[in-house]
Amino acid sequence: MDFSGLEVGYDIPALPGMAEAAVQTPCLLLDLDALERNIVRMGNAARALGVRHRVHGKMHKSVDVALLQARLGGSCGVCCQKVSEAEAFVRGGIMDVLVSNQVTDLAKIDRLARLGLRGARVIVCVDDLSNVADLAAAAGRHGVVVECLVEMDVGAGRCGVRGDAAVVGLAQAIDAAEGLRFAGVQAYQGAMQHLTLFADRKAAVQVAVAEVRAAVAALREVGLDCDIIGGAGTGSWPLEGGSGVYNELQCGSYAFMDADYGRVLDQDGRRFDQGVWENALFVLTSVMSHVRSDWAVCDAGLKAVAVDSGLPVVFGHEGVEYLKCSDEHGEISDPGSVLKINDKLRLVPGHCDPTCNLHDWFVGVRGGVVAVVWPISARGKGY
Repeated sequence: MDFSGLEVGYDIPALPGMAEAAVQTPCLLLDLDALERNIVRMGNAARALGVRHRVHGKMHKSVDVALLQARLGGSCGVCCQKVSEAEAFVRGGIMDVLVSNQVTDLAKIDRLARLGLRGARVIVCVDDLSNVADLAAAAGRHGVVVECLVEMDVGAGRCGVRGDAAVVGLAQAIDAAEGLRFAGVQAYQGAMQHLTLFADRKAAVQVAVAEVRAAVAALREVGLDCDIIGGAGTGSWPLEGGSGVYNELQCGSYAFMDADYGRVLDQDGRRFDQGVWENALFVLTSVMSHVRSDWAVCDAGLKAVAVDSGLPVVFGHEGVEYLKCSDEHGEISDPGSVLKINDKLRLVPGHCDPTCNLHDWFVGVRGGVVAVVWPISARGKGY
């Protein structure tokens, strides 16, 4: 990337070659070694299970991270939640994109179809019959093929149809529509991803797997095969991947690992952030005030870190705790008075996805030195 004309501290938080200690805060920091190990581990695991991995781009919103996941992890493409996110990934060279969401607005449908003119494979989820005609009209208008997954509600209680008859009826309508291709089913059980105990997640997935198996069999009976039977997240992927039913995983947070997922336990009782996945994403912040010996204030508040899944965790400082935040400030307990003004701290955000959407750049470091600075390509793309 050409950084000429960009001013550190105004346009960009750092430049390659800078020491981590000189990076402007608050900003998003990536431990590149940890990130790469996470990506390789998931890629190897998916291959061992004999399934594809379509990485969830809504987590990082970064073309550069997605390309790294393809290169090191062998991912087959990305999924995202918005048409504008899909546009950012296609423009960046990611040519197999699933919008794992419903697109019903006519203007958005038209933009979605036009991505096919760039040579991209475009896939979208459908859970309503009226959506089929609108998608077909846009595909025909632009002379492209839009692939569709029937979204099933397998326990999340959000989007998706219930029951074999509804799945088959919608799939047949897609299959009969000019310009559309029935590509399979979307069956993501998102409601259980953060359940702490592995046994609880396993029980929820078993219900989902049974429903998906029955739906796939019903589709085969009417001559419809599924190229994609997709779902699974960071909390459940070994279960769907090993089910013999799912053939495509959609994990996202594994690559960065946030504090909320970090508390989840694997089948051996290990925390996800201790021996399973490594923390690779941090909000780098600076101590800006320390008027009380046991209390410090940093420059990362609500505008730098999302708190919908809990407050961030201070990384690598025993006894130092992030306790409270406002727009521009984070209040930190420092009982041992170990922190000093301008000390830099790494915070593990509670929820990586919305935290990434608050920033323009990832600063990637190795050994305390900035190696890369990547734009967060789809940041703010909410349409």
